Amino acid sequence: MITKVRSHITQNELLLFEQSSPGKKGYQLPDLDVPAVDPSTALGAANVRAEIEGFPEVSEVEIIRHFTRLSTWNYAIDLGLYPLGSCTMKYNPRVNELVARLDGLAWAHPYQPESLAQGAMEIMAHLESALAEITGMDAVTLQPAAGAHGELTGILLIRALLEKRGNPRKKVLIPDSAHGTNPATAAIAGYAVENIRSNQRGTVDLAQLERIVDQDVAALMVTNPNTLGVFEENIKSIAEVLHKKGALLYMDGANMNALVGIAQPGAFGVDVMHLNLHKTFSTPHGGGGPGGGPVAVKKAFEPFLPLPRLKRVRSKWTFDYQLPRSIGRVRAFYGNFGVIVRALAYILAHGGNGLRNATVDAVLNANYLRRKLEPHYDLPFQAPNMHEVVFSDDRQAKYGVRTGDIAKRLIDYGFHPYTVSFPLIVRGALMIEPTETEAKRELDLFAEAMAAIAHEAETDPELVRSAPHSTRTSRVDEVTAARRPVLKWKPESPTVKAAD
Repeated sequence: MITKVRSHITQNELLLFEQSSPGKKGYQLPDLDVPAVDPSTALGAANVRAEIEGFPEVSEVEIIRHFTRLSTWNYAIDLGLYPLGSCTMKYNPRVNELVARLDGLAWAHPYQPESLAQGAMEIMAHLESALAEITGMDAVTLQPAAGAHGELTGILLIRALLEKRGNPRKKVLIPDSAHGTNPATAAIAGYAVENIRSNQRGTVDLAQLERIVDQDVAALMVTNPNTLGVFEENIKSIAEVLHKKGALLYMDGANMNALVGIAQPGAFGVDVMHLNLHKTFSTPHGGGGPGGGPVAVKKAFEPFLPLPRLKRVRSKWTFDYQLPRSIGRVRAFYGNFGVIVRALAYILAHGGNGLRNATVDAVLNANYLRRKLEPHYDLPFQAPNMHEVVFSDDRQAKYGVRTGDIAKRLIDYGFHPYTVSFPLIVRGALMIEPTETEAKRELDLFAEAMAAIAHEAETDPELVRSAPHSTRTSRVDEVTAARRPVLKWKPESPTVKAAD
């Protein structure tokens, strides 16, 4: 049984509108030492905002406590483990934040002259060089703003090269173990999508691939390691099959957290790939961004990279716009600069050996949890795991408990849920990725919680099915909430106007 359970104090927090009392203020100003002036007279009535009807009036201590308490409602990587597989929610070291907040970097303006941006351009060039070395590729662009954006850039680069060769081709092959953005990317780039079923080891079936690659296939988009956390062991042979028939190999590099310092995609045949700075290189993640999705390419693709490109001219950095074969801009400016700074800080702080150690620890942590949880949860694919492990809810489903129930119950134990019901090729999937961030104690607590829930599913399934029990809101109707969200607060008191 679990020995240690995190608990959170549940505050019945009122809205600021409900705490409001006429006359309260969160500030105090000295008496005027100049004649009072009517703002409408001084500025013109059109330039003076009217009082906001029903605006809350609260004291300083009330507002401080209110927002401080609200901040404790959020689960954060600073508080505990995020076991989200395929999202790589790893800790962002504070030194990254310190560097990104240096005045000369934080206040750099995207329109300032190149002569005043040499330091920023040096940082971008340094990161491009580091990512090229890490991936074993020849050139890198930092423009794409996130992973899916990087995918689209990469497939457009493939289309551009194939068009130069005389035929852009018609379809892109995508394994069922790939990330869900891959088929959307191929479709947006104008390609038909053909799905490839995984074999019993959870990898691409090489014989099947050889049968279906023809003159219409532009590329294979492979996630490696894939969403099952399994390395594509035949990746070099996969590349050879494609190249022999004039097709190209695109790699979704979202899971490079398992390869950095161990294997270079460029060495096993990848032509184009993207990276997720907000996953592998520890920049902040979540909340919709900002992110970073650099694209790394082999030499043949370099003329087609988005413009402008960084260029060194007489010891000065400049932006080169004279790229006639470029696919054009993919972003207004040259990437999310703050994220770029953080990623380079992470890489430089670790160095080559440190990055390799982070990869080894990430793989070790995932396999440690696999061994701890195998007695309690079904493991549909027996192939060796890399950075994440995917279980199924088959054992618990016999008692009417599904993966969503287990995830909700995990909240009661003080942990953020794992990734639920993905990848889709595993029925009732529980995808878990601890990353290199977590120490053994945290992993043991998580494993104990998961084991305890597995026991509850057998002995008291209703307890799990009705979870969570310790949150401010119990289980909600997620389908209805998504389709008809309630966005307005309707007060009981008729004296206070409803607020959006």
